[in-house]
Amino acid sequence: MTIYLNFIKIIRILNSHLPIKYLTVLTLKTRSMIRPVTDIDDLVPVKNVVISVFNKTGLDVLILGLLENCPDVMIYASGGTYSFIKQLMGATEAENHLMEVSEYTGVPETAGGLVKTLHHKLFLGYLTETYCELHQQDLAREDAVPIDLLIGGLYPFADVIKDPNVNIEIARGNIDVGGPSALRAVAKNWHRVMSMATPYKESYEALVRHLEENKGCTNLETRFRAWKNTFDVLKTYDGQIYNWLKTADFEEVKKIYTIH
Repeated sequence: MTIYLNFIKIIRILNSHLPIKYLTVLTLKTRSMIRPVTDIDDLVPVKNVVISVFNKTGLDVLILGLLENCPDVMIYASGGTYSFIKQLMGATEAENHLMEVSEYTGVPETAGGLVKTLHHKLFLGYLTETYCELHQQDLAREDAVPIDLLIGGLYPFADVIKDPNVNIEIARGNIDVGGPSALRAVAKNWHRVMSMATPYKESYEALVRHLEENKGCTNLETRFRAWKNTFDVLKTYDGQIYNWLKTADFEEVKKIYTIH
């Protein structure tokens, strides 16, 4: 809604001399871009899972639970998460149930892991709807799969800034981009996809119990609760960044850089 209102505000500023009838047409066209969802499923089988976490504690519980309750599951992971899961699974299970994100997308990670999971093919899998034929055509065209579950852990910004000697460059480097973007996309599409923004052992145990009770599926109510929890986590995360950044003094900040 904020993006929509800002878009209309920009149109009014840039086109202040246009007759109101033209602005009305632009407004109606913008609204028509939003397609309300009507048909959804209660139970969604977990077949494709993206896992990207900073803290790997408890992942063994999750991986074992996924393999036991979702026999056809494919897990997509990158970087350290991929290596950790591969070691947990062993060669045979990994060959059948684990794929590196770069192999799936066809695009290697950028230097230093700066861009790993920000890819059209993944986000298409997060946002597509089961009963939208055009979305299904998009998936087929891109050779993509619908993602059913996202486990997303964020860079520990709050822990980093506890150090009184941390400078703004170290803090900036610990602002997660890919994680919040993916969680936001998945949570928006809660009708079909489940997001987990609290990747801790207790959360994994609860999810595994849920999958056991629902024969390898997530249900609508659980996805709804996950939707709310995810945006609560994102709100807190962004708040931590802003509350630290608002105290930064520009004159002190620029001292750490070589300015050309």
